[in-house]
Amino acid sequence: MRLLIKQKVFSWRDKFAIKDENGNDRYYAEGEVFSWAKKLHIYDLSGREVAYIEQKIWSLMPKYYIFRNGSLVALIRKELSFLHPKYTLEGPGWTVEGSFWEHDYDILVQGRKIAGVRKEWFTWGDFYVLDIADGWDEVLALAVVLTIDCVAAQAAAAAN
Repeated sequence: MRLLIKQKVFSWRDKFAIKDENGNDRYYAEGEVFSWAKKLHIYDLSGREVAYIEQKIWSLMPKYYIFRNGSLVALIRKELSFLHPKYTLEGPGWTVEGSFWEHDYDILVQGRKIAGVRKEWFTWGDFYVLDIADGWDEVLALAVVLTIDCVAAQAAAAAN
């Protein structure tokens, strides 16, 4: 399964259109405007929430929770590192490795790649390609990618 993730430009809140490899709409994601912490909802095409991402405020390093049907399924934490960003993913037994600065990384289970992410450069707004191996949870993989994008966007904003 291939998902194409496009961030909408000129929006008051984070908005993403998620399409399949044929260009058909599959999901959409919207952030909340007036919130202390970053919050992002992922919806299917019928408008049903399939995942919810919430930042934990008052944390030394960025920490995000991913919920499905009201239950916590994953915790993503950015680790303190000086040379390259590093993330810990707790809950589903997945790990993430690669170049987060270049937005080119993999999601692994016991060292086996189950999904890969790469950023397409020279596009209007952020555009990611997420390839997910058959049989793996595409919504959770999508939530992980959007969470890492939120952390990276906040770090870039803080540096400016």
